[in-house]
Amino acid sequence: MIFPIVAYGDPVLRKVARPIEKDELNLPELVENMYQTMYDSSGIGLAAPQIGQSIRLFVVDGTPLNEDEEEEDKDPSLEGFKKVFINPQVLEETGDEWAFEEGCLSIPGIRADVYRPEFIKIKYRDIDWNEHVDTFEGMAARIIQHEYDHLEGKLFTDYLPMLKRQMLKKRLTDITKGNVKVDYKMRFPK
Repeated sequence: MIFPIVAYGDPVLRKVARPIEKDELNLPELVENMYQTMYDSSGIGLAAPQIGQSIRLFVVDGTPLNEDEEEEDKDPSLEGFKKVFINPQVLEETGDEWAFEEGCLSIPGIRADVYRPEFIKIKYRDIDWNEHVDTFEGMAARIIQHEYDHLEGKLFTDYLPMLKRQMLKKRLTDITKGNVKVDYKMRFPK
């Protein structure tokens, strides 16, 4: 089942998501549907708030970023980087901050440079409810940081300078009103 992506302006994107209890949801089905939704939208990450569920869950698959790259240009952090993060908790962010142009399925057509630390250490549960503590770097770390922000009610636009946010205000309002063209299903605030 492919869910509509919740658009910028919906209050669910600004809420701090709640933890998930082990047996409260059909997690395998929800995760599969989230992956289908993410792939249908040509995304590399999707957080539950983006499908209207304020729970601490996100899925990532950064492997497509390496598909068209020459072997020497492939990002090693993305090799096999397809994961489910349940009830994640960032333990540490370290390293130099580096800029990369980010976008978001909930904010279509807008991209901007965001600075994020190079490394992230995170505790989370997988689909089998096993607990992990892992450190990720580079693009994998960035994808996790972006999706984790959704669970904290933050969007990549929050990191932009005030002037840049002011310049984007009309475009963001248009997204909220549904005045945007996308090739995937979206749900707009009422």
